Amino acid sequence: MERGTADWYRQFAEECKDQSAIFEDWALGIAEDPQIISLIDSLPFQKRQPNLIFAVSRLLGAPVSEFAEFRTWLVSNWQQVSAEAATRSTQTNEPRRCAALIAALGLIEEPISLIEIGASAGLCMQPDRYSYQFGEARLDPVSGPSRLLIESASSSSVPIPSAMPNIAWRAGVDLNPLNVLNDTDVKWLETLVWPEQRDRLERVRLAIEIARLDPPRIIKADALLGLKQLLELAPSESRIVVSTPAVLVYLPYLKRMELVEEIVSRDIDWISLDALRVLPEVDAKLQDPKPFQFTLSMNSNPLANVGAHGQFIEWI
Repeated sequence: MERGTADWYRQFAEECKDQSAIFEDWALGIAEDPQIISLIDSLPFQKRQPNLIFAVSRLLGAPVSEFAEFRTWLVSNWQQVSAEAATRSTQTNEPRRCAALIAALGLIEEPISLIEIGASAGLCMQPDRYSYQFGEARLDPVSGPSRLLIESASSSSVPIPSAMPNIAWRAGVDLNPLNVLNDTDVKWLETLVWPEQRDRLERVRLAIEIARLDPPRIIKADALLGLKQLLELAPSESRIVVSTPAVLVYLPYLKRMELVEEIVSRDIDWISLDALRVLPEVDAKLQDPKPFQFTLSMNSNPLANVGAHGQFIEWI
């Protein structure tokens, strides 16, 4: 069942608390503005997403200021916003989510072939190329400390790997892959970072620099078709791991379940990072569901509660 647009924006405002005062203000303003809601409702459902509308607006030059000024700009530039939104999707690559991913990868036999669905620019396909600080524990790449140090508050029970997992092969699939060597794509990646989050923007920029040294292989395809293609290419002598970090919510429910059915039918491991109501089978196993948090799961079994942008990991 599709949620009402006004409620969607109110919920997004809740998610933005203590993270982006500007987006919280914009979302609350839109939720109480029937004219703006009517404009947004003229878009296909998946294009009404707050993150998408706000990022497209900023890409086109919207003032990053109080709602009244943003509203004036949005009404005046709605045709351009709606046209740009039609060609875009939220393709956030948050490298800090790799802290949860690397903890899960440490539980899997090596060597690993990593396949990411919804890879965007591939910044979450290279978790073994970042350094991590889990409380007092630090984990570095085999080659030595990385320029990007990812810090994630973690409970003492998080199984931090004693050494970086061996990812011997990696590839991704996306409907519209972003190229870390393309300045236009990089600008879109940077615009998807919320306005006040300077630390997050710096992480993305450092991850892009690292990816440019060895650009990731990402094929352009539908999730299900692309997965089947990459499964054929993955080395047979490695353990295949499919990663779906914060991407399944963007697939219509029936397509999502078709993809899940394909994954679980294979002799592979599956690591996912999702909000509530995305994977019912995972939600059903949670004893204390947390709104506005993600669940890290492996093969449909919950492992940890994780901050939406990887800022903390609470092992279950």
